[in-house]
Amino acid sequence: MTFAMAGAPLSYIAASAALPLWDTTLVAWDRHLGFDWLALLAVMNAHPALHVIFAFAYSSFALQTTVVAIALAVTGHSLRLRVFILSFVFATLVTIAISTIMPAQGAWGHLHLSIQDYPAITPVTQSLHLPVFHGLRDGTLRRLVGDGAEGIITFPSLHTALGVLFIFALWPVRNLRWIAALLNIVMIAATPIDGGHYFSDVIAGAAIAVLCWMAVGRAFCAGRVRASQIQPISAPSIVPEIVQVTAAGHGSRELELRQSETRAGAI
Repeated sequence: MTFAMAGAPLSYIAASAALPLWDTTLVAWDRHLGFDWLALLAVMNAHPALHVIFAFAYSSFALQTTVVAIALAVTGHSLRLRVFILSFVFATLVTIAISTIMPAQGAWGHLHLSIQDYPAITPVTQSLHLPVFHGLRDGTLRRLVGDGAEGIITFPSLHTALGVLFIFALWPVRNLRWIAALLNIVMIAATPIDGGHYFSDVIAGAAIAVLCWMAVGRAFCAGRVRASQIQPISAPSIVPEIVQVTAAGHGSRELELRQSETRAGAI
């Protein structure tokens, strides 16, 4: 929670750099990959009941963060909890850093959509973040907030990154494994429409999550290996070690003397 309070202002500072927008490039990437954002919007608008499920999954972000922390703690997965928290931190910092040099306003602002384009549904974010995003870019907004901050990062998608981390974190918890997997797959699928993200944002967010999880996991494993290699200093043995002499014709008398001294010492 403390990091989240600091992460939101960092994203505001990143947006205030006001570097050129990447929306046109991201749309071109989606087109090259064969994704059609407007076609997905049409599907959601044609099936409003389906969109309700997607919107619920997308909005479960904050609740899942708490549930993962509690579930891993009470089930004894303390190491996995540490990996999850650090992966969460690093994934957030990486997305903020990338968004600084590759800012984008998202599909809702770039495509200039209105309610007439989706009359049957109410996407979660829509254009809520745009006044904050553009205010930070043109200098009219300079108020840093932690609580109540708007999510303004488009590329990469932090929602997607954390959806992947939620799945990884809860996988060993048998009673929650498949629930978490299904919920977060739906949340990731809802990210383009309810988060206003491009498909390339989703791909980048998933890649960042996997890389951060692997990096943190390897760091913890390496630390445990180093710790296991540190052997405590044992007390010297009371009985001297008897070194076996194998050279033929040499040392047999010395071996017998050491054995007799050992027996005498024991007595």
